[in-house]
Amino acid sequence: MTLDAELRELAPRALGVLVRRHGSFEACEDAVQEALVAASRQWPQDGRPRNPLGWLITTASRRLVEVWRSESARRRREERYALEDPGAPGPGPADDDTLPLLFLCCHPVLTPPAQVALTLRALGGLTTAEIARALLVPETTVAQRISRAKSRIRAAGAHFLEPTAEEVAERLPSVLQTLYLVFTEGHTASSGPSLQRVELSTEAIRLARQLRAQLPDEGEVAGLLALMLLTDARRPARTTRHGALVPLAEHDRSLWDADKVAEGVALLTEVLPWATPGPFQLEAAIAAVHDEAPSAEQTDWPQILALYDAHALVAPGPMVTLGRVVAVAEVRGPAAGLAQLDVVAADPALARHYRVDVVRAHLLDRVGDRDGAREAYLRAALGTRSQPEQQYLLARAGGPGTTGARGSHSEETAGIP
Repeated sequence: MTLDAELRELAPRALGVLVRRHGSFEACEDAVQEALVAASRQWPQDGRPRNPLGWLITTASRRLVEVWRSESARRRREERYALEDPGAPGPGPADDDTLPLLFLCCHPVLTPPAQVALTLRALGGLTTAEIARALLVPETTVAQRISRAKSRIRAAGAHFLEPTAEEVAERLPSVLQTLYLVFTEGHTASSGPSLQRVELSTEAIRLARQLRAQLPDEGEVAGLLALMLLTDARRPARTTRHGALVPLAEHDRSLWDADKVAEGVALLTEVLPWATPGPFQLEAAIAAVHDEAPSAEQTDWPQILALYDAHALVAPGPMVTLGRVVAVAEVRGPAAGLAQLDVVAADPALARHYRVDVVRAHLLDRVGDRDGAREAYLRAALGTRSQPEQQYLLARAGGPGTTGARGSHSEETAGIP
């Protein structure tokens, strides 16, 4: 394990211990970040400590004492904690504080962008600069999001406690959605020169594994982890060695990660018989059908269409609707898909969305309307800030027709699992 990976693994555990002891999320989070910076500088020179977690906790605790000593308004608190000398690093705590931290970062008073930034900072161990680079936003923007998030948590009087059953039920959808947002931004970056940001998708999978370990009876947690694994399994085949997008139907499936596919399918096989079907389980099931097909031509599209029908009943949404259009086109033909697309494109949530133009272009190509396809490809290229997607769509607009290719690219570029 690399030093960065080890520190990211230890960061939420150290933060959990400090918040549990001292109560101030904001002060403890700052102290842990300083301890992580110190570790990244000292450990390569002085050697890895015998007890890395204890070292981080001790270093962060000493930083807290220094801060409190420098603030006259907190002298009483200093006297209270002065008796609790951190001393030498002791054995690491047995409790894993990941779950309380994750639920605190996804407090309902926070906006989704703030939840993502705070989760990456507190649980991912990423610095403000690293988060800014990962999300392709200015560092000042990330700093403001994190600062406002801490202030709102403090103002809301939130406490670092094991979430109650009611809090789990209330916040779990936000927690899952936050992790999924982190993963999808890593899987297909919304902007920038790279199609993928592996550090984000890897971090989301790591956190989903921890959540699954602590909530084994939550079917949607298992569904989300399965969806991440089944989707990430295709990552080695999604780009050329030059970083260009490769559509799903053209993947070299021998490059797919068979272990991740097997793990994702096993999760679904375990959970589907007893769990109430939810959107992440259904999306994972769709991804599993793709991953288990020996080739694009052998994909079981009728099963995928049935899964989209179920998804639309359980949790309808614009991307579900668009995915179903792709499945309809594969089962009933591109003309049927276009007829469906004309209906759903009137949805305000899909109006002017570039992914609609991606699907339209592909289906027009398949019915032989090359001029219409070219126009739709160009509109789609103007609608995305991802440079690999832009280059891919512009190439489709300028290249020869692809009327013979079933499912050639609409699932991949339209964001279909």
